Amino acid sequence: MKKIFYAIIPILAFSIIFLNMFYGHLIFTSETQEVINKYSVYVHLLSEWQSDSKNIIFEVTNTWHKSDKINNVNQVFHAESKEYNTNQLHEINDKSYVELKHEFSDCQEEWQPMLYRKAVDTVRHEIEYVQGQQLSIDPNTSVYPDIENKNYNNSEQQSKIKNGYAQFFPICTSKDTTSYNYSVKTDNKDLGFDVYFVASPIQRENFVNSKFDYYTESGCYGQNKQSFSGTCDNLKKDSGLLVIFPDNLKPWTTKVTVNLYENN
Repeated sequence: MKKIFYAIIPILAFSIIFLNMFYGHLIFTSETQEVINKYSVYVHLLSEWQSDSKNIIFEVTNTWHKSDKINNVNQVFHAESKEYNTNQLHEINDKSYVELKHEFSDCQEEWQPMLYRKAVDTVRHEIEYVQGQQLSIDPNTSVYPDIENKNYNNSEQQSKIKNGYAQFFPICTSKDTTSYNYSVKTDNKDLGFDVYFVASPIQRENFVNSKFDYYTESGCYGQNKQSFSGTCDNLKKDSGLLVIFPDNLKPWTTKVTVNLYENN
């Protein structure tokens, strides 16, 4: 059965791309209030970090719902008309890193994929679903299995991340309090990550000390994972997702995929 499925995939991909050429604007146009924001964050750790691999790439999808007040406002993002942010030098844990982040990660504009990209992403989703790497049959929603890091235990992980790297991803919402589904995975098989919903970006600086505070309800955090999905309720406007890796990254570049979906 799987062999037949893999044979059909190239035909399906070609058919979708062909349809995009003529009818893509009709296929992917939506009248709903749902807004999709996609961006990437590239991080280069400087020499004071112990990691052999100095590069981390975060691929982020953030989906939320417009309020009725802004539903008729056209805020569609067009990649060809935008400039990228410049490299920025930052510091965390008294260690420096360079960050490059796309301009459209500010929850202000709607991202529309190039049509061939939409087709490729849909086919990739189907392949991952058949392979068990993806639990959602909906190509617009990614749900990853709960996979523990087996290289070392959780106690060692909590010790390791005190000197690690943390990245904060803000949620987007027009509400005072909201609920989010989320999923995170990494291609780094040597380490686990911790993921926490936190009330504000300041917790990114606090995770190394006793001031660190996060949403402790079930589903709002995961520790020492290589793949994880959850749901966190009662999130405030300034909340976001914090993903933390130990400072023990090995070659090559570590890629992290982050998906955030606001619930109605």
